[in-house]
Amino acid sequence: MLYLALVLLIFALFFFRRSSTQWKEAGLPGGRIIYSDTRGWGKVEKPLFYTALGLAGKPDYLVRQNGRIIPVEVKSGRAPEAPYDSHIYQLAAYCLLVEKTYNNRPPYGIIHYENRDFAIDYTRELENTLIDLLVEMKQDEHKKNVPRSHEMAERCAKCGYRKICDQSLA
Repeated sequence: MLYLALVLLIFALFFFRRSSTQWKEAGLPGGRIIYSDTRGWGKVEKPLFYTALGLAGKPDYLVRQNGRIIPVEVKSGRAPEAPYDSHIYQLAAYCLLVEKTYNNRPPYGIIHYENRDFAIDYTRELENTLIDLLVEMKQDEHKKNVPRSHEMAERCAKCGYRKICDQSLA
C-alpha cells in the first residue's frame, strides 16, 4: 500500500510540474483561465463580439485575476525589441471586447512571445486610438483603391492578396 501511495505521489508531482511548465510557456499570469482559443486546453470558445463596431475576436486566453479579466495573446517566435503596433492593437481590441462582453475593463493585457512577455496598459488613449483605427478601416472597406501600408517585402511575400495586388513588393 505504501508503494502504491509513493507511485501516485510521484505521478502527481510529475503532472504538477508539467502543468506549471505549460502555464509559464503560455505566458499566463496567475489566476483562473476562463476562456481559451487553443485546442490544447479543451473546447474552442465562441468569438467575443461587439456589435456597435462590428468587432469580433478570439483571444488566446482570458485569465480572471483578482476580479479582473486579463487577455493574453500568444505569438510564435522570438520577441522583437518592442511589440509590433499590430500586436498592440490586436491586444487592445481584445481588451475592448472583454470590456463590452463581460462589463469588466482590463487594466492591461499580455503579449507573450517565445522568450519574453510584454504587459500593455489598456489606457483610454490606446482605446481611443484603436477606435479611430477601426473606423478608418471600416471606411477603407468601401474604397476602390487603398494604398499599401508598409515597405516590407517579407510581409508582402506572406500576404494572401499578393497575386492580385498592384502594389506588391514581393
